Amino acid sequence: MNEPSNKQSTFFRFEDLRIYHKALEYSIWVNNTARDFAPECDGDLTKGFCNSARQISLQIAEGSAREKSFFISHLREAKSAIRSCVVYSTFANKLGYLSDFDDEESRNQLMEMTKMLGALITSLQKNLSGNQEQYEEEYYPAKNW
Repeated sequence: MNEPSNKQSTFFRFEDLRIYHKALEYSIWVNNTARDFAPECDGDLTKGFCNSARQISLQIAEGSAREKSFFISHLREAKSAIRSCVVYSTFANKLGYLSDFDDEESRNQLMEMTKMLGALITSLQKNLSGNQEQYEEEYYPAKNW
């Protein structure tokens, strides 16, 4: 899997996030893997799996353009998409469309992204609460919080 290059920051800040690139790689992996599902495979399973995988990177991108509290909300939506991918992967495995090896590969990638998103959310929450205190001190100095 390709890591993002060490180039200068991009115009779109989300492209600087490692989790965004991991999510893109996973989405490509799902699309390539689902392409090999048997022809009799339920098309809704394939579409749902591919759409959920795409939602991870889409939520990261969408949320990054907003204030931190909205970004956190979108990152949580990305975590929801990850949980959907776990279910789709399990369905595909149980129905024989996804090998045990590929199911394990999917779960490993999803676990790694979940941890990365959790760390990013925690970091943003700490930063958000710090900014809120600074905001309150700056605009409401006489208040006892």
